[in-house]
Amino acid sequence: MLDLASSAGPHATPLSGGALAGTRIERIETQIVDIPTVRQHKLSSLSTTQQNYVLVRVRTADGVEGVGEAATLGGPRWSEESVEGIKATIDTYLAPAIIGMEAAGFEAVGRTLAEAAKRNNAAKAAIESALFDAVGKTLGIPASALLGGAVRDRIRVLWTLASGDPEQEVAEAEKKLAERKHNIFKVKIGAKPAAEDMARLRRIAAALEGRAELIVDANQAWSETTALRCFDEMDEMGIALVEQPLPAWDVAGMARLRARTRVPIMADEAIFSEHDAFVVGQAAAADVVSLKLVKHGGLLGTRRVAAVAEAAGIGLYGGCLLESSVGAAAHLQVFAALPRLDWHCEHFGPQILKDDLVTAPLRFEDFHILLPQGPGLGITLDEDKVARYARG
Repeated sequence: MLDLASSAGPHATPLSGGALAGTRIERIETQIVDIPTVRQHKLSSLSTTQQNYVLVRVRTADGVEGVGEAATLGGPRWSEESVEGIKATIDTYLAPAIIGMEAAGFEAVGRTLAEAAKRNNAAKAAIESALFDAVGKTLGIPASALLGGAVRDRIRVLWTLASGDPEQEVAEAEKKLAERKHNIFKVKIGAKPAAEDMARLRRIAAALEGRAELIVDANQAWSETTALRCFDEMDEMGIALVEQPLPAWDVAGMARLRARTRVPIMADEAIFSEHDAFVVGQAAAADVVSLKLVKHGGLLGTRRVAAVAEAAGIGLYGGCLLESSVGAAAHLQVFAALPRLDWHCEHFGPQILKDDLVTAPLRFEDFHILLPQGPGLGITLDEDKVARYARG
């Protein structure tokens, strides 16, 4: 915990306007929590049965507390960040740099965070989410209003099939369809040989044909030649979209693959910044981009990436990293304010957890996830649950 209320620092210039005069950042706390999942979640490079988060609390001079969350997948294997590293980076470098600054000065805070540490996007995103939460609570408005205002109050939401067992996955999908929670499913592949993945995918596609859409995430597992062979098969199966089939660095390969296939390609790990989005767009290497706060450094960075992608004719998809209702709510505030979100979102994270961290988990209804109502992110921490799952 950092508490430097008695020393405002060099950035503590009050913003004009009475409502915002008390938004000076006084204290920042971080906490690691670990929550078990209801089943194994298997990607091409890792498998996990629990989710790890860093909760960030920002308290302002007027006593308002804002909350943010950084999520990881099985340690520093999806990106370079881990919950242990995120907590240490915030406590040691990021928090001291912004104590005394105005919470409502989002761009100024972002610039200061960028000077304090390179990348560390998940850490910065958690801080920025907490700032938007605090300022929204101060003004009595949702965070989406600080981004131009919501244009939708619900988003069609996907469920990910990632156990690796096709029979279990079909049963899981059938349950979600019957409950009217999800009718689009993303199948995680790449952990096994391509022939096995295609056989599994055929089983799922046949079982759900005509009742659900399928997309596929290879998580960078394939070579260009393997991807070409698999794309032909997936085209026959009616797969709607394939996420990151090649390594993130192989933008040229993605462009060649896109030119030779009919199934749309989504870039995930290939686009962290707006500069990445420009490169991918210039190369015509993707049809869609997966937007994630942990990649783009926060709500404003996500908006910048979305704007560059749209300018390049790349569609938008709301990606996730199995966030709890805290992190998912922050994403939904951004997604709700985007003019277009043609490829929906995948914030099913709260459902895959055995428990959640808020008093009222996010609502899923008629194949959509609903934008939480209320000021800030629209959620309230359940302190008993936070204490139960807190590490150490």
